This record gives sequence, C-alpha cells and structure tokens, in this order.
Amino acid sequence: MKRKDFLSVTDLDPDEVVKIVQAARKMKDGSRPRPLEGKTLALLFEKPSLRTRVSFEVGIRQLGGECIYLSKDDVGLGVREPESDVAGVLDRWVDGIVARVFSHRSLQILAERASVPVINALSDLEHPCQALGDLLTVQERKGRLDGVGVAFVGDGNNVAASLALACASAGADFTIAAPRDYRVPDVAWEKAQRLAAAKESRLEWVEDPRQAVRRADVVYTDVWVSMGDEAEREERLRAFEGYRVDETLFAAAAPDAVFMHDMPAHRGEEISDAMIEHPRSVVFDQAENRLHAQKAILADLFADGC
Repeated sequence: MKRKDFLSVTDLDPDEVVKIVQAARKMKDGSRPRPLEGKTLALLFEKPSLRTRVSFEVGIRQLGGECIYLSKDDVGLGVREPESDVAGVLDRWVDGIVARVFSHRSLQILAERASVPVINALSDLEHPCQALGDLLTVQERKGRLDGVGVAFVGDGNNVAASLALACASAGADFTIAAPRDYRVPDVAWEKAQRLAAAKESRLEWVEDPRQAVRRADVVYTDVWVSMGDEAEREERLRAFEGYRVDETLFAAAAPDAVFMHDMPAHRGEEISDAMIEHPRSVVFDQAENRLHAQKAILADLFADGC
C-alpha cells in the first residue's frame, strides 16, 4: 500500500486492488497466514453492524490476533473526547484501529494522530472493505473483473462511491442510476473517472434504472435510507420512487446476471420481497467475502511487521 492506513479504495494502486482480491481468494481457498500473531486491534464503532463487526472479529482471530470492541457509548468519539485524544491513547495500547464512523474526517484525524494502522470499516464517504469483498464476489461469479458491466441502482452513497472506485481500478464498467440530487459525490466520482480513463473502462451516471441495467452482468442496490439519514426518510422515499430493483427490472440485465446487495436490505423499499432469495442472488456470498477481503487487507497492512 502507499501508506500505513486504509481509508479509501484509492489508498491502493489499481494493480494493488486486483492483488488484494487475488490474495482474498487464496485465503478463501485455505491460505492461513498469521501476520497478526501477538497483536491486538481496537474495533472502534460509532455505528452498530452485524457483518462488519463479526467479519473483522473472526478475521483478526484467524490471522492470529486479538481484538477489543468499543461502541459509541464506550468512547463518545468527538463528543466526550476529541478524536485526536482517542487516537493518542489507543496508540499506546493497540497495534491497529478498525473504525466505523459517521464522519470521514474522524478517520482522517485518527490516522493523522495514531502511529498504528487505521482501517475504514465505513464512513459517510466510503466503504472500501465492502467494495473489495464485492470485487471478489464478481470475480468468482464472472471469472474476471476487466470488462464486467456493473449497474448500481439507487443512492450514490458511500457503498456506491467505493464500488465505483473499485470497479474503475479493476477495469470493470460501472453505471449508476440515481436521481440528480443523489449522485456519487464529485470528489469520489472525479477520482473514479481518472481511474476508468486509465483502464479504458466505462463510468456513467444515468437517471433511468432500465437504461443502467440493460445487459448488465451485475445489478447492485443498497438501502435508500442509511443510518444517519432517518430525518430524510420521506423525502428519500419520494425521490427514489421507480428505483426499486424487482424481478421485472432485473430481467432487463444479461441472462446470466447476478444480483448484489451489501445488506441489511429493506424489502419493499429498494428491493422487492423476492430479490434476496432470487436464484441469481449472491448477497450471502458478498457477506462471506467481506471476511476474506478484510483479511487480505489486514495481511497486507501488517506484512512488514507494522
């Protein structure tokens, strides 16, 4: 990696993105490195999570390490105590910090103040661990990443931003269908455009979901109302009317397309009731692959005895 931390997909060069996915596949196939032997990591979570917490705890232990879970009530990041002080204290006790936060700026402060690696387990701007797990899932199902067509339908949120960056890095085509006011933020989209140009892949925003999914190899969606957006719930439900992924919309994709959702899913909102259990749904593969991708990231960060 270019630096000690993993806060964004762009902390990896495009070739490194592919290498991390390959390393994750090897770990899934049985490779058992133990770079975290004798190390302890803090899981600093402002937001609760099933998949992120369990996959990191299991992965850290499988790599030989231990972990300590700290909830928002345990720390009060930026409220009871400044992020810089939290980082300074944890820096004396642990060998790494996995942080799931509301504000990406909190991650940046933690990384600036701590000498140990800081890993982004989700922020308002990105969800890079999810994106790498998603690439592993696509590669398993499609046998490649380069040239695969990924259609994302819905909110241009942190998941969409990291997926756009990851697809562009790996040479996959990425199209998002979203209302104009819910596009991927410019800072991430412009980086993704540069990566896509270098790989000669396609990066596109459209408003029509049917246009986005037409002949796509992968159809992906996420919740319309994320944690922290509850006050906008009614406004968002109105804005995303017509963006639900159901069997009819999915049928417009390629005949062997797969359906992806990072979960938790809100059935009846962004998806119809049947999509999670659809014969070509790979949502539980995605959930499993978070474990392997995160292990590959941790192994890479700690490869030199960090």
